[in-house]
Amino acid sequence: MQTKTLRKPLQLLTLLLAFTLIAAACGDDDDSSEPAPTTTTSAIVAAFDSDGDGTVTIGVAAAGPRDDNGYYQSLVNFAEQYSADNGFAPPIVSDNIGAAEAAQALSDLAQQGVDILMVGASEIAEPLPDLTEQYPDIFWYCNCGAGFQELPGLAQATDWGSPIHYTAGVAMAGILQDHGGDKAVFLGCCDINFEREAYNATVFGLQSVDPNLTMEYVSTGDFQFDFNNSANATAALTNAISNGVTLAYAYLGGALEAVGQLATDEGVAVFAAGPADVCERDDGINWTGSIVFDGGVYAREALPLIIAGDLAEGSTYQFPTEPGLNGALLCDAPADAQALLDEAFGLIASFDGELLGALGEISGEAYSGG
Repeated sequence: MQTKTLRKPLQLLTLLLAFTLIAAACGDDDDSSEPAPTTTTSAIVAAFDSDGDGTVTIGVAAAGPRDDNGYYQSLVNFAEQYSADNGFAPPIVSDNIGAAEAAQALSDLAQQGVDILMVGASEIAEPLPDLTEQYPDIFWYCNCGAGFQELPGLAQATDWGSPIHYTAGVAMAGILQDHGGDKAVFLGCCDINFEREAYNATVFGLQSVDPNLTMEYVSTGDFQFDFNNSANATAALTNAISNGVTLAYAYLGGALEAVGQLATDEGVAVFAAGPADVCERDDGINWTGSIVFDGGVYAREALPLIIAGDLAEGSTYQFPTEPGLNGALLCDAPADAQALLDEAFGLIASFDGELLGALGEISGEAYSGG
C-alpha cells in the first residue's frame, strides 16, 4: 500500500470534518485534560446494578486473545482491576471472538448476569443493534475506535486515528534520525480502512519531519481482523530487516510480543500499538515506545463520565488526542525526538488548520475507499 496524492476537491470538506471531529473530542470546554473524577463503589452500584443484587458484574468481549499484552488485553486488565478495587466478582471475559460468531458470543455473555457489557472493538459490534434491544437492562459500552452507528442502548468511546498516528510518524522520524536509519515497516493485518488511516497518517507524520524517510505497509493476517498471526508477522519483519528496515511498528494484537521480541533480538527499534504501559514492562522486549489507544485507559476515563450522566446510552464520546491519553509515547526518548513529539502534540492542540485539513483528508480517503 502506498500513500496517495490528496485530491484538492476534498480539501474544504475534510478541513470541516477535521474541525468537527476535534470539536466533538474536546466538548464545550477545556476540561479534557483534567483527571477523571473518582467514583464511589455505591455510585457504581447505583448506576449499573441491573438485577438488584447489590453488586456489579462486568462482561468483556474481546476480538483477540485476552492475554496478548496489547490492545485486547488492556480492556480485560482494566475490568479485572476495576472489579477488584470495588469488591465486585471478577469480570466474565469472552475472547478471540471473530466477526462471524460475534452475535452468539455476545448473546452468551449477556445471559450470564452481567450488568455492564464492554465490547472491545467495532470489529465485533455488528450485532449490537439487535442485542441492545434484546437485553435492554444491560449497560452496553463499546470501545469502538473509529466509531459505530449510534444506538439508543449503546454508549461509545471513540478516538480519531489520524492525529494519533500523525504523532506516531513524528515520533518514529525522531527515532530514525537518532540512529541514522531511513526505512520503517508497518506490520498490520489486511489493509482494513482503519489500518489505511493509521498507516497513511503515520507516513504523513514521518515525512513531515523528513521527506526522505519511508515506511512500507505489510499485511500479516487473513482478511478480516486477523492481527494475531505471529508466524507471518515475524517472517515479514525478518524480510523487512534484510531490506534495510531499522524500525518496526507492530500494529498487531496476538502477534505483538513475537514481533517485539524479534525486533529486540535483531537490534531494531520497535513500537507497540495500543497499550500505555510498555515503557514500564520487564518483559525482555526493548520497546522503543507505543502508539497509545489503550482500551483500559479509555474505559477508566469513560465510566465516571457514564455515572455522572455525561456519556449516556445513545451517545458517543470522542477522546481528544493528547499526551498521557493517546498518541505516541517514547521510552527513554532522545531529547531531539521528544522535542519533535511535543511539537506535534502542540500543533494538534492549537487546532492548526493546515494540519487538521491534511489529517481530515487522510481519514476521508480511508473510509470512502478512495
